[in-house]
Amino acid sequence: MPVHVERRGRVEIITIDDAERRNVLSDELVAGIVAAIDAAEADEGVGALLITGAGKAFCAGADLSDLAAMGSGAREPGSVVGVYEGFLRVLRSPLPTVAAVNGPAVGAGFNLALAADLRIAGESARFDARFLQIGIHPGGGHTWLLDRAVGPQAAAAIDLFGNRLDGAAAARIGLAWECVPDAELLERALEHATRAAAVPRELAVRTKATLRRAHATADHDTALAYELGDQVWSFGQPWFAQATGR
Repeated sequence: MPVHVERRGRVEIITIDDAERRNVLSDELVAGIVAAIDAAEADEGVGALLITGAGKAFCAGADLSDLAAMGSGAREPGSVVGVYEGFLRVLRSPLPTVAAVNGPAVGAGFNLALAADLRIAGESARFDARFLQIGIHPGGGHTWLLDRAVGPQAAAAIDLFGNRLDGAAAARIGLAWECVPDAELLERALEHATRAAAVPRELAVRTKATLRRAHATADHDTALAYELGDQVWSFGQPWFAQATGR
């Protein structure tokens, strides 16, 4: 299986490892990502997920031969949805997620990075949508994710105008939280994931859900009402009593 998992404290590190093929989202690799996240979510000892790539690439996206087969009719066009699962499973996780982008994140691999709650870029990171450059329309909810990550102008610069970003440029526009030397990338990403994992798991899960809902909430009063129930719930939890010495 081209996916490796390693537990560091309460953080599950998921490394996609098909380095010879630059970690393309093959059926086998997608299945490995899904299985790893399913197992992590079922384990109450896991508080956060960290995903990265082996070798010199984060993820080179879909296998172009598979896409060509869809275009020629040799493979069902709907099977592209199977590729989507490689990053949608990350997006759907209720746990805090960190992407340690260690090299090129291309096409669907860019989507894999976008699916994480937090992106830490190494100096070797390259964010390259490349959909239009190979003659296909963006997919997998890419435009929605990108627009929310960087805003409409930057999204247009990346998708329509073909701009590729290194780690430092990604950090400047907010696509990545920060850019760090490659040798420090995994440990730096792990620091972030460890802080998230140290929070009571249900509290983190509820807060992540609220953050996602808040983005689409039109007014403050509605957001206040959404938060109120969960905040009142948190007052009655043992970790709050412990923190306040009650």
